Amino acid sequence: MGVVVEQRDEELMRRVMQGERAALAALVERYHAPLLGYLYRLCNGNQPLAEDLTQECFLALLRADRYAPERPFKPWLYAIATNLARDHFRSASVRHAADEPEEHWLALHDPVPGPEELALAAEQGRAVARAISQISEEYRAALLLRFYNGLSLQEIADALHVPLGTVKSRLSVGTRQLRELLTAAETCGDAQRTNETTMTTPNTRERPQADRKVS
Repeated sequence: MGVVVEQRDEELMRRVMQGERAALAALVERYHAPLLGYLYRLCNGNQPLAEDLTQECFLALLRADRYAPERPFKPWLYAIATNLARDHFRSASVRHAADEPEEHWLALHDPVPGPEELALAAEQGRAVARAISQISEEYRAALLLRFYNGLSLQEIADALHVPLGTVKSRLSVGTRQLRELLTAAETCGDAQRTNETTMTTPNTRERPQADRKVS
């Protein structure tokens, strides 16, 4: 089993095509977590949907009737995942909305030691989650593949079936949109905190004394 795990993705996929379940198990072990994380964020934090699509991705490997070993496996796998998500949201019976609580966005993050750091990380994670969910799918997919899954620009181009220049453009536009959304959210949060502070600050001005009675 150890020898199988150390093999290249392309060789493992070739062995999957030959019916070797051990090779498929190695690919699942290698890619289940990152693929689930990608689909989880691409689907606006809908964890049950992400889990279903992840399973569909690996079933697609079993159903594949051909695979060229010279073709890079990683972008091919993410292309399958992206297409499955797109097909799901394009279906008439599905409404593209985030139905899961915001805390689900933090489920795949490593815990941060210390209550203050943990609270800060959670707040930042929720802000990024909300911002990413507002970006259109084409820009969101490019951002996730690049910054969450570590794909190269060429691998992203292969996964999304777009030219390399389009990938660079989507990353540039998506990054700018994400920055603007985070800045707007931070400004709004500062204004809200200021307003709350003003409302809760006691009025320390001395009240006028009641008129004395004249005897």
